[in-house]
Amino acid sequence: MIEQVAIAFDNKDYQTAAKLLKQLQKESPEHPWVQFYLGRLHEVSGKYQDAEKIYRQLLRDTTNTKILTLAREGLRRLQEIEQEERQRAIAKATSEPSKTELGVLILEPLNNELKAEASRKFAQIMQTDPYSARLMLPSRGWRLYRTGQVGELKFYGEQLQQAGIPCFWTTITTIQEIQVFQVKYFSESQLKATVVCSNQANQLGSLTFDWSEVTARVVGLLPIFEQVVDIDAHGKLERKTQTQDYAQFCDLHLPARRSILRLYDNGYEFQQGLEIIPQVSQNTIRINWNSLSNWIDQQLPQVKTWSDFTPFADTALDQTEMLGQIESHIHLFRREQTNWDSAFHLYSGLVFVK
Repeated sequence: MIEQVAIAFDNKDYQTAAKLLKQLQKESPEHPWVQFYLGRLHEVSGKYQDAEKIYRQLLRDTTNTKILTLAREGLRRLQEIEQEERQRAIAKATSEPSKTELGVLILEPLNNELKAEASRKFAQIMQTDPYSARLMLPSRGWRLYRTGQVGELKFYGEQLQQAGIPCFWTTITTIQEIQVFQVKYFSESQLKATVVCSNQANQLGSLTFDWSEVTARVVGLLPIFEQVVDIDAHGKLERKTQTQDYAQFCDLHLPARRSILRLYDNGYEFQQGLEIIPQVSQNTIRINWNSLSNWIDQQLPQVKTWSDFTPFADTALDQTEMLGQIESHIHLFRREQTNWDSAFHLYSGLVFVK
């Protein structure tokens, strides 16, 4: 009867093949040829996952070289079908101009006990091996996984979400549309708070807001680089760029106004406005900044503070082309261009749009 099944497949008479296989499954359900043709029937019926499962099982359990060869060919056909479907789906996902905008795909942290299953699914979706997939999935903080056309990122992101892998995506334009105000100092803070600040055109003014408008607080350290002279292994003088200090930043998010209030330690005028810090003139900038941070904590007891910028930056700093398109709205004195400033604005912007 197996010969009759083979003839039916050769003639593309799948209805006859299905009837014969139904009978053979009752008589010899574990027979390798019965299993192989059952896999072929699944394949021609469009049940690709069922077909793949049978082909892979045959590769594990069968010693018949003819069946092994046919099972490998079946898997190769399935891979080609999957690749063609993927390309069609991506082409559709990027068919409109708005879907071709530059974007980022962010992976969110996952519990370690879920990683084994998640890495297998991730590897299948992103067409990589499970070991590499496991290394990609973060346990703490966000990972910038991929940049590209936002339509394609959405295509992958939706598959990852359906597989239980937390992620999100957005366009660089969305990040850039957020207004950023550079805070000079707080002038009032009773029922409402008022800050003296400059806008993106560097115009000085004031902004009054209710503390309840603040939905998130983002803090981070940005390295300050300096040229230093060092002695190399051969005893010769050489110039190096080293991190000499860090600037401390704090963003307060006002999403109803599509705005961020940005404070940093060397840009805040501690001796102006509201008296938040006693003996401000005798304190170091670090002490003053810590006191200001504690005071902001007291105003925002229920608001989440996002502080995982540094590990996020480690995953983003090499994306020079993408970061080069982001205006950082950070005004530190830099002798050389650095991606750190744009990376912080990206991180804060991602918290904002998330």
